[in-house]
Amino acid sequence: MALQIVTMMVIAAAITDVGGKGWVYFALGYALNRALTAYLYWRARCVDSAGNELAQEQGRNFFVLAGLFAVSAFLPKPHAYWVFGAGVVAIQLQYMLPRVGTLRFERFVPSLGHISKRFGLLMLILLGEGFFKLVLTLADKGIYKVGAGTLFNVTMGGLSLFALAWIYFDSVGNAKPKSRHVDVLVGYWLGHIAILWSAVAISVALAGEVYVGLQEPYPEGYGALGSVGLAVFLAALWTLQRMVANDDANCHYHSTGLRVFGIFMALVLLAVHPFVPSIFGNALWGLALFSQIVVPIYRAVRSIGTADGH
Repeated sequence: MALQIVTMMVIAAAITDVGGKGWVYFALGYALNRALTAYLYWRARCVDSAGNELAQEQGRNFFVLAGLFAVSAFLPKPHAYWVFGAGVVAIQLQYMLPRVGTLRFERFVPSLGHISKRFGLLMLILLGEGFFKLVLTLADKGIYKVGAGTLFNVTMGGLSLFALAWIYFDSVGNAKPKSRHVDVLVGYWLGHIAILWSAVAISVALAGEVYVGLQEPYPEGYGALGSVGLAVFLAALWTLQRMVANDDANCHYHSTGLRVFGIFMALVLLAVHPFVPSIFGNALWGLALFSQIVVPIYRAVRSIGTADGH
């Protein structure tokens, strides 16, 4: 485990130059991490046949994948990226494929309470990285050098990250999957992969708030990443709502229509953000995002008032 932490240190240090000379360190660090995971599975082989078979399969799979990632470190680009990406996809498939995936082992199916808490923790970590990215970008530029418009934009970025956490935890955060059926678990897993990716995309995109005032258009690359990220976030959230236990109240307050409205506004923002001032882009962004908080609160208050009236 200590060596796995060291491999993650190498991976993190190499990410900043992953498109250049850092790629070899990144891929080899990842390969060693997977090899150590394989070793831990082999070490955990137990006496009963089911546990022994599970540990052997997982150990074999991760040793093979570690070799694939190691090979990608020395391939020319972009072939190296394709091989590495294929390995990442293979990691998911070796869990999920019918009849051969390791989810067929009952003891491998995760505890529903634990998996929901871990995804909630990951969401908080990724959004925390977004706050860090926003602050670091502002500090690098110099807070004393920017105008009031930029400070307003940064404030909007911070509130947006808070809103993402609110929406997630008010909808599906820490909610258990409704069953241990493989289809539900796979959908729950993939939905969280999508929503965590979108949280990273939005966190990176919000750093663009530092580079413009109120009158300049939002930086095009950042704007596209943030708009697509928000649309994916809301779509994944809508999907996850239908896979968690006790979802009736969630689906009532966080309705399909509300999610569709947010996705539509995010796509409108994707189309217009290069041509409008950032104050207008932030207004569209705020409408798409904060409506996902205001409307459920309004519906809940109205529902409580109606119940008290009766």
